[in-house]
Amino acid sequence: MLRYLTAGESHGRAINAVLEGMVADLQLSSSDINKDLARRQEGYGRGGRMKIEKDEVEILSGVRLGKTLGSPIALLIKNRDWDNWSDIMAVEKKGAVKALTGLRPGHADLSGALKYNQKDVRNILERASARETAARVAVGAIARKFLMEFNITIESRVVSVGGKGPDKIKDEVDKAAKDGDSLGGIFEVRITGCPPGLGSHVHWDRKLKTRLAASLMSIQSIKGVEIGKGFELSGMRGSRAHDEIFVEKGRFVRKTNNAGGLEGGMTNGEPIILRAAAKPIATLKKPLKSVDIESRKPVEAHVERADVCAVPAASVIGEAVSAIDIADAVLEKFGGDSLGETLRAFKSYISSSR
Repeated sequence: MLRYLTAGESHGRAINAVLEGMVADLQLSSSDINKDLARRQEGYGRGGRMKIEKDEVEILSGVRLGKTLGSPIALLIKNRDWDNWSDIMAVEKKGAVKALTGLRPGHADLSGALKYNQKDVRNILERASARETAARVAVGAIARKFLMEFNITIESRVVSVGGKGPDKIKDEVDKAAKDGDSLGGIFEVRITGCPPGLGSHVHWDRKLKTRLAASLMSIQSIKGVEIGKGFELSGMRGSRAHDEIFVEKGRFVRKTNNAGGLEGGMTNGEPIILRAAAKPIATLKKPLKSVDIESRKPVEAHVERADVCAVPAASVIGEAVSAIDIADAVLEKFGGDSLGETLRAFKSYISSSR
C-alpha cells in the first residue's frame, strides 16, 4: 500500500523523500513533520552537526490547502552544512578533490567501496550516513498523523546506554567523550491501539513481525531486534511464556504481554513492544587501526565528525519506521483511497469484532 524512497548524501545539498500511497484528505502541514525532525536532533551525546542543522521540511507535492491529495508526497530537507562542503560534494566536476582512502572499522566504508569499485571512500560513507534517517523520520511523521485518526499511538524510550540504565546516560556519555570513544544502547518502541488482525500468517513476507523487524534492522547501527520478551522467552517454559486468554465484558483480553502484541505474524490487540540494540558509533576521535584502501598500508581509521551516542535519536527513528509499517498494515487491511473511506471500513471491522 505504502512505499517510499529517500535520496541524498550527508553533506550534499539536501535529503529528500517521496511517499506514495497515502490516502487523500488527511490534514497535514510541515509543522506536523518538523516536530519529529526536531526530536530526532535531540538527545545527550549528539555531535557538532546538530548545532549546524535545524531540520525543517518543505512539502513539494501531494498536499494542497492543508490536505493530502492521494498523489505522491515529495519532501525536501535542506542540509545547512552544504555551504561548507559545496566544493567537495559538488555535482558537477569543478577541479581536483583529494580522495578519502582511510577506512573505518564498523562502517560501510570497505564493504561499499569494494562492492561499487570506488577508490574514494566518501562516495560510500556519504550515503551510508545516518543523516539519511531525517528523510525517514519525515515520512514516518506523515504515517503517525494518519494513525492518529485510528487512535493508534507510537512512543519510545531509551532502555540503556553502554549497558547502563537511562538514569546514567549523561555520566556514561561524558566518560566516553573524554576517552574519544562512542556508545551504543537499547531503545524500545511501544505501539498502542492496533486492532487484532493487522498483518497475516499466510506468507512469510506478509507477517507484520517480519516487516517491523526488517525496518528496525535497516536503521544505521542497529544489530539486534526483539519483540515482546524476545530472547528471554527462549529460556522459559511454555506454561510461563505464553499469554493466557480471557474474556472480560465480552472482549478477549490478556493479563500478560510476553508476545509483545504479535502472534502468528499478526497483531493480537495488545500493545506492540519492540526493542532494538544499537552498536557504538563507528567513528572515534581516538581512531582504531585500519588500512588505506589504495595503498593497503596501515593507517589510523578516518575521523569524521560524529556523535558520541545517538541512541535517543535512534529511538525516534525507530518510531518513524514502525509507524510506516503499521500505517501500511492498516491500509492493507482496510483499503480506501480517502481517509473517510478507510475510517468507515476500520469502524465497521471494530464493531463486528467485539
